[in-house]
Amino acid sequence: MAEGKRPGARARPKRRPAARPAAKAPRRSKPAPAVSEASLAPPPPKPTRRGKRTASGDDPGAVLITGICGRMGRLLARKLHRERPVIGIDRREFAGKPEDIVHHQLDLRRRKTRDIFRSGGIDAVVHLGVMHNLRESDRAHHEWNVVGFQKLLEYVSDYDVPKLIVLSSATLYGPSPENPQFLTEEAPLLGAQEFFQIRDLVEVDMLAQSFFWKNPELETVILRPCHILGRVRNAPSNYCRMDRPMTVMGFDPMMQVIHERDVVEAIALALQPGVRGIFNLRGPGELPLSRMLRILGKRGRAVPGPLMKGVMNRMWSYRASDFPTPELDHLRYICMVDDTRARDELSFSPRYDMEQTLRGVFSER
Repeated sequence: MAEGKRPGARARPKRRPAARPAAKAPRRSKPAPAVSEASLAPPPPKPTRRGKRTASGDDPGAVLITGICGRMGRLLARKLHRERPVIGIDRREFAGKPEDIVHHQLDLRRRKTRDIFRSGGIDAVVHLGVMHNLRESDRAHHEWNVVGFQKLLEYVSDYDVPKLIVLSSATLYGPSPENPQFLTEEAPLLGAQEFFQIRDLVEVDMLAQSFFWKNPELETVILRPCHILGRVRNAPSNYCRMDRPMTVMGFDPMMQVIHERDVVEAIALALQPGVRGIFNLRGPGELPLSRMLRILGKRGRAVPGPLMKGVMNRMWSYRASDFPTPELDHLRYICMVDDTRARDELSFSPRYDMEQTLRGVFSER
């Protein structure tokens, strides 16, 4: 009997050693994708609202004209619509509109104007929709001229319209006995100092200048013509239509005038690619006021200055005259411009001589 074993005791089975778990096979990593040159290129730019121009190649895009139902707007639209698409915005009805001109009869300040720009295809904007009627309130002038123009500048910037043309006026320099013989484009706009009713027009010109410097990638053009004559309804043309135009006794200033169709021609030249800046527009030359009246076949009625102001105030209040009293300074002092820049950079030269320009207030021929 073996030592240490009790009799009759059953032998315990030997335990098998626990099997070690099999080692997990190492996870095979997926092969890295091949790197191509295309994957290293920067992602394409996200589409934006800007740059929605539909014109391709040499085909010009559309010209949008604000105030298209006015005299200047109609002349410009009829000149351009045979050469390129024309879109008009005016709250007035466009009677006799050519079929190929698209006219939106709405207020420039309404939200629907943004939809017109959003549709794309606009290559230039010509802003002629300015209120000149001095019988309207100052608030109406500010809302229409300043607020409306601010909206227009916003749309031009947001939708990257390549060109903006603003028709301003050389009368914003203001007539003064201290003026030099000819004013350049760098002269300050001091017309509202004595003629406060046009301060909104000065503000529109200043807004256009600020837009010019803030958006150098866009071509901004500001045109400042001298007194525009023609069938257009403005103070100079209304003055020339008077039977006996009043003059200030002792004054016979030199004056500049330009035909309305010459202004339209200057706008068309400003639409050329690459043109930008401020341009004074001068007509066929300068003549004394008395000489201009003789060409029109009219005799001026000389009135002493202090008396004339009261007479004109009364005539204006009774609606016997469409010549506002603040325009009186234009019958006493000079406000003439130098058009060297327009002649050199725009190649602008007036087609109508002095007699044709003056008689244009009565006939289009």
